[in-house]
Amino acid sequence: MYVAESLTRTDNFIGPYTTHTLAFLGAATVVVCALKFLNAFLSLFILSGTNLRKYGPKGSWAVITGASDGIGKEFALQLAAKGFNVVLVSRTASKLAALAIEIENKYPGIKTKSLAMDFSKDSAEDYKRLAEVVDGLDVAILVNNVGKSHNMPVSFLETAEAEIEDIIAINVKGTLKVTRVVAPGMVERKRGLILTMGSFGGFLPTPLLATYSGSKAFLQHWSTALGAELKPHGVHTQLVIGYLITSAMSKVRKSSMMIPTPKQFVKATLSKINLKGTAGGMVGTITPFWSHGVMHWAIQELLGVWNGIVLGQNYNMHANIRKRALRKKEREAKKV
Repeated sequence: MYVAESLTRTDNFIGPYTTHTLAFLGAATVVVCALKFLNAFLSLFILSGTNLRKYGPKGSWAVITGASDGIGKEFALQLAAKGFNVVLVSRTASKLAALAIEIENKYPGIKTKSLAMDFSKDSAEDYKRLAEVVDGLDVAILVNNVGKSHNMPVSFLETAEAEIEDIIAINVKGTLKVTRVVAPGMVERKRGLILTMGSFGGFLPTPLLATYSGSKAFLQHWSTALGAELKPHGVHTQLVIGYLITSAMSKVRKSSMMIPTPKQFVKATLSKINLKGTAGGMVGTITPFWSHGVMHWAIQELLGVWNGIVLGQNYNMHANIRKRALRKKEREAKKV
């Protein structure tokens, strides 16, 4: 009888407190979600990022890799328009020369330097030449844009070894080695901005693009860790996440609400520096284009990056892309 009465008293004692605790946790969860949503909304649609002049005065330099086409070319043009001299680094000398002339004609007073190098070769001599080009320059901004994906979605076990080597040499080694060349000067001057191009392929594990996905995931962790190391020296890093953009790499030609042009994407990027709300609060990361940012937030907050449904949908999407690419390849082979 005593035990029964004790249990009853205990239940009566715990019950109200348990209810209050659950109610408090539920309310707190709602408030946190609302604040995250508000932060994302303000960052994507209302707020402006850090003024680029913080990283260097007018006439200081920006180094852009993969500068001859697409996103890299747009970074060069838009940074030149903002008063930065530009160092153009890419594989094709003729394209670099044409872009340098375009910039100098369009923006009188802006200086350019060019260096043709093939990042897939991972040549020590090329990186030595890059160091010579930037030696003595006040480099305020580095854009690590050079990158390579698979020619089409393909399983890891079927991926050509040469393609694996190129992706790692360009996406990983190229980015690290260029940063090793440029960042020490920024640390010495106690200011600078390092932008590294990430991808939804690195944000989400992406089957049939496994090597590319892994290389971009590596850059996510590396860039964020590097940012913590360089922050005390006044140098900021940003991993820039994008979904599809019209470019030679994506093989998408027509823009839409979800697929911006390089011009639209770069404009959004340069206007959202340091607004982590664009990437669901991920430190050192921005997802600057509004529709990409909304998708990033929804996946991260509502589903989860490692969610099996998301992984399955990602696999199915790239399996379908592969089927279409193979059919196109067959049609083209028949025409020969």
